[in-house]
Amino acid sequence: MARSVLNTIILVCMTFGNLLADDSERRLFQPEDIHRIKDVGDIAISPDGEWVAYSVESTNVDKDEMSSDLFMVNWDGSTRIQLTHTEDSSEGSPHFSPDGKYLAFITSRSDGKGEESDDPKAKSQVWLINRSGGEAKRLTELPGGVSSFEWSPDSRRLAIVSMDPEEKAEADEDGPSHDTPKPIVIDRYQFKQDRVGYLGNRYERLYLFDLATTEVVSLTPGHFHSTEPAWGPNSDIIAFTSKRQGDPDRHDNSDIYVIEAIKGATARQLTTWEGPDSSPAFSPNGKHVAYLQGGPPMYSDYDPSQLAVISVQGGTPALPTSELNRYVSSPQWSTDGKKLYLVIEEDRMNSVSSVAVSSGKIKSVYPGKSSPGAVYSYAVGRKGIVAVASFGQRPAEIYRARDGFALSDHNQALRNSIEWATVEGFDSVSEDGTAIGSMLLKPPGFKEGVKYPMIAYIHGGPVGQDRFEFDATAQALAAQGYLVVNPNYRGSNGRDREFSRAIYADWGNLEIQDIHSAVDKLVADGLADPQRLGIGGWSYGGMSTNYAIATDTRFAAAASGAGIANMLTGYGTDQYIIQYEQEVGLPWESIDTYLKISYPFYNADQIKTPTMFMCGEKDFNVPLINSEQMYQALRSQNVPTQLIIYPGQFHELSKPSYNQDRLERLIGWYGKYLADSSG
Repeated sequence: MARSVLNTIILVCMTFGNLLADDSERRLFQPEDIHRIKDVGDIAISPDGEWVAYSVESTNVDKDEMSSDLFMVNWDGSTRIQLTHTEDSSEGSPHFSPDGKYLAFITSRSDGKGEESDDPKAKSQVWLINRSGGEAKRLTELPGGVSSFEWSPDSRRLAIVSMDPEEKAEADEDGPSHDTPKPIVIDRYQFKQDRVGYLGNRYERLYLFDLATTEVVSLTPGHFHSTEPAWGPNSDIIAFTSKRQGDPDRHDNSDIYVIEAIKGATARQLTTWEGPDSSPAFSPNGKHVAYLQGGPPMYSDYDPSQLAVISVQGGTPALPTSELNRYVSSPQWSTDGKKLYLVIEEDRMNSVSSVAVSSGKIKSVYPGKSSPGAVYSYAVGRKGIVAVASFGQRPAEIYRARDGFALSDHNQALRNSIEWATVEGFDSVSEDGTAIGSMLLKPPGFKEGVKYPMIAYIHGGPVGQDRFEFDATAQALAAQGYLVVNPNYRGSNGRDREFSRAIYADWGNLEIQDIHSAVDKLVADGLADPQRLGIGGWSYGGMSTNYAIATDTRFAAAASGAGIANMLTGYGTDQYIIQYEQEVGLPWESIDTYLKISYPFYNADQIKTPTMFMCGEKDFNVPLINSEQMYQALRSQNVPTQLIIYPGQFHELSKPSYNQDRLERLIGWYGKYLADSSG
C-alpha cells in the first residue's frame, strides 16, 4: 500500500564536497548501471526565490518500472527535502502557488494491480500540499485526468489541460453477455499515434478549476486540441495553443489564441502565421505575448522555431531572433519584462540565453562555451535562474546559472564509481565540402597509436543532434573498448535552417555521405580500425543505419532500432501521414520518389552486413512491420540477422529491463562481429 504523500518528509543536509573515488576503485560502466541513473527534471522556483522544487525519476528493479518523487532544495544548496515517497505512483510537474502558500503537483493512483482504474480519481490528477503543514490532498477528479496545469496569478484558480474521457459502452439488456470489445470505427485523416493508439474523437481541452468552490468550467469545446495555457498577469485572460483551421488533422498550422477566464467565453485568434505557433507567455504588464513561431508549412518539420512577440490585441509580431537562424525554445520573461529568456540550440550544445526586448541583443547565460553542455529545462526566480543540465560525463542535475553551482547531486555516487569514456567534439568534412560536427567517445584507458574498433551510433529525428551531454548508450559501448562517434549529419539541428532543410524529400543521401565522412576521418587519423567498423541507431538513426548498410559494405556489424527502409510500407501505417503527403507526395503520383528513398529495401540484395533489428511491439511511430520486412529480406538471403521484439512497448522502451536488454544485445552483437580476429 502506498504511503500518504506527506507521511514522511525527510530533511537531508546536502554535501557536495565528497572526494572522488581513487582510480583503482573505479570500474567500467555496464548495462545494469542504467538503473542507477536518476532523471532530474520538472523544476519550479518558489515566489520568494528561496526554494526549488523538482522531480527525480528512479528505477525500481524489482517491479521493473520507473517512478518519480518530488524534492525541494534551498537556494544555497544546504538543505534538501524529499516531499514524496510513494511506492505505487509517481509525482511530477510541481508548481508553487503565486502567493507561496501551496505546492501543487500531478500524480495518479493505480488499482494496486499495475493497471489503470476506471475510477477518475485514479487517473493523473492535481494534488496540493499546504506549505504550512498537513497532508497532501487531491484537488481534481476530472474523468480524463490531467496532463498539465497552471496557477492563476491570484492563486485562486487553475487552468487545466485534460483529455476527453473514453466513452463507455452502454449495457444492452437484450444483447449478448460476452465482453468482446466493439469494433474500432475510424473516420479521421490522421488516425493513429504512438502511445495513444487509434485516434477517435477525443481531444485535450482547457478547464478552469476554482480552489474555493471546486467548480470545474470547460473553456474550449470543439473538435480540436487546446493546450499550453498561460495566464495574463491579472488572472482574467488565458493564452493557449490550438489547431483550428480547416481539418486540424491535415496540417501543422497551430496558432495562439486568447480567451477570457469565464464560463461561456469565446476564444480569439491572436496569431495568423501559416506555420506552427506555440509556447505562449504573457509579459509581466500583460500587454504582449511571447511565443515560438515555427517554419513555413513546407519546412515546418525542419526549420528552427524563432522567438516572436505580439500585442495582446493582435497585429504583426516582432521577431527578435529572426537573424539568429538557430533553434530556440522555452520562452520566459524576466521579472521586470525587459528581457526574454530562451534555450538556444547551437552546434553540439544548447544553453539558456537572454534577448533584450528593446534591442534584440542576445547574451548567453548558462552554460558557457568554455564548458559546453545541454540544458533540458530552466526556471526564472527572484534570485536568479536554475537549469536542469547535463554534461559529457555527468547525468542531468540542477545548477544555479549565475555560478554553475550544483543544487542537486542525485547521480554523484554513480559518477564517482565509474571510469568514464572521454567525450569530445570531432570535426570532419563531407565529400561536397560541408563541415560536419560529431561527438566522439574514447574508451577508458584510451592509448594513442592504437586502432580501435569503432561504432557510429546515429541520433534520431532527423531534426535533433548529439551534444556535450551524458549518453548512456554511447558510454556503455565505449566501456567495451569501442570508439563511439555520433555524427550530426545534414538534417540535424544546431546549425542553420539550410543545414536542416538539405535532406527535404531526399532521405538517405546527404546524411549518409556525412556519416561516412566522420568514419573516413577516424580511419584516416589512425584511430579506427577499418576492418572493425560498426553502425547503429534508433528511429531515424535506425533508418540511417538501413541506408548506410545498403550504400556500402564497409560495416562489419549493424544494429537498426525502430527504423524504416520501405516508405511505401510507412504510408498509412505510421503517424507521419502529413509529412508523407506534403514532402514526398501521394504514392500513386510520386512512385519514383518513394522508390528512390526506399532503396535499402528494394536493394536489400546489396546488403552484406550482419544486422540486428529491434522494435517495440506496439510502436505506431515506426511500426514493427518495418523491422520485420528488413529482417525477412536479410534472412531470405542468409545474411546473419536477428529480430528483437519488445512486447507491449511503444517507440521508446519504457520497461527498465528492456532497456538493459537492448544494451546487452547491442554489446553482444557488436562483440560477435567486431572482435579482433588476431586475438
